[in-house]
Amino acid sequence: MNYQEFKPQGVLKEFIQCYFICETETDVLTDDNVFASGSLEIMFNLGATRKEFSINGTLVAEPDIQLWGQVLKPMQIKSYGKHAMFGVRFYPHTAVCFFNENIQQFNDAVFNLEDVIGNKIKELHSKLLEADSIIKKITFTEAFLMERLLCFDKKLDKLDLVNSVTYELLLDNNKVNMNRIAASHGISSRYLQTIFLQYSGLTPNLFRKINRFQKSLHLLVNNNDSLTSIAHHCGYFDQSHFIKDFKEFTGSTPSGFHLESSTELIALLK
Repeated sequence: MNYQEFKPQGVLKEFIQCYFICETETDVLTDDNVFASGSLEIMFNLGATRKEFSINGTLVAEPDIQLWGQVLKPMQIKSYGKHAMFGVRFYPHTAVCFFNENIQQFNDAVFNLEDVIGNKIKELHSKLLEADSIIKKITFTEAFLMERLLCFDKKLDKLDLVNSVTYELLLDNNKVNMNRIAASHGISSRYLQTIFLQYSGLTPNLFRKINRFQKSLHLLVNNNDSLTSIAHHCGYFDQSHFIKDFKEFTGSTPSGFHLESSTELIALLK
C-alpha cells in the first residue's frame, strides 16, 4: 500500500495537519484497526468502484466522500477492493471552522459528507476525479476549504484562545491545571471546558488522555523500551494506569498489541 502525506501552504497550514493519499495497485483485503488520534478527517474515494466495507462487523455502504469524526473507541474496518483515497486531516480543534454542525455529533462515526454539507462537496469530488496530479488535487481542495472557511469566519474569533489552550494542554500532562489555564485567559474553567468541547468535540481531559495514548503508541511502535519506561515517559501515574488506558483505546494490552493491525502505525515506520 502506498501512503504519502503532503503539507498545506499559506493560510490553511494553521488548520490542516496534512493532505494524504492511500493507494494500492490491485484489489486487496484490508483488515484494519483505527484508534483515537484526536483529529477529524475527510476522505475521497477516487477509485473506479466502491469497496465492500464494514465497521465493527456491520456491512455498510461506503460513501464516496467520507467524514471521519473523532474516534474514541477502537474501530475495526474491513474492506475489499482497490484503494485510491485522497484525504484531509484537520488539527484537533480546527475542523469546526469549516462546518456549521455541532462537531461532537460526528464522534465515533463515518458519515457521508454529501449528506452533511450538500452538493458543493460532490462538485469537488468530481474535480478530484479528473485531476491528473496531486498538486491539482490539493489546489482544488484548498480552494474549496478557503470558501468554507470564509463562510464560518465568526468561529475564528475564538480560535486564538482555543489554539493557546490546546498548546498548554500538550505541554505536560502531569502539571496541567485547568483552573490555572482558565485564569490565565481571564475566563472560568467551566467556559474553557465548553469552548474546547465546541471546537474539538472533546473535553480537555479526554483530549489530554488521547494525546498521552498516542504518545505511548508511537513509543511502543518505534522503541524497545519497557512498559514501565513508556508509562513514565508519557506521564502515566504507573504502569497499570498505562495498560488500562491503552486497552480502552485499542481493545488490547500493550504486550498483546500487534503492529500489523493498523495501517496508520505501519506507515509510521516507513
